[in-house]
Amino acid sequence: MIAKLTGILDSAGDEWAIVDVAGVGYIVFCSSRTLAVLPQAGQTVTFHIETHVREDHIHLYGFGDVTEREWFRILTTVQGVGAKVALAIMSALSGDELTDAVIAEDKVAVSRANGVGPKLAARIVIELKDKVGAMAIGGTAKLAASLPSGVDGAPDQEAVSALVNLGFTRMQAVGAVARANQELGSDAMLDDLIKSGLKELSQ
Repeated sequence: MIAKLTGILDSAGDEWAIVDVAGVGYIVFCSSRTLAVLPQAGQTVTFHIETHVREDHIHLYGFGDVTEREWFRILTTVQGVGAKVALAIMSALSGDELTDAVIAEDKVAVSRANGVGPKLAARIVIELKDKVGAMAIGGTAKLAASLPSGVDGAPDQEAVSALVNLGFTRMQAVGAVARANQELGSDAMLDDLIKSGLKELSQ
């Protein structure tokens, strides 16, 4: 199994790059985010590799760091998410953005990826919510983790719903309410959380 490749970047396309390692060209499938930060052809490049072996092919999927590779592995554990869809999700969202979206249960953000409809987006955030603790947590996710673990009807949950109803994304609302909760304390009233959240989002 190949876990890492370092060689000379030969060429790159919409979903792939070819790496020359000691005269052997390896085709590596990548997200658009990974491809966007590649060096110029002829320069040295390193990919962290996930190798998929099937009866009819061996595919190499390349990532700029191990966190990206771990996200790919986790995404492909979800039913309906194959390698192509996982790369599409990683093209649409960075690792931090994906973590934030899962923590905030922001299905709309996940469904921005090509090939991900509302049902699959919902399955992704539900199945991955318990798995993101091993990942590098993004800004909104860190703040969301600080929210009291209340049930529906708790002030913080109602404040998030209110901000979403006002047109903000769930990721934005969770982050704003979490910051308001930190500033005002865990016993903050609903109106105060909403007002503080709106002030945060208007800056």
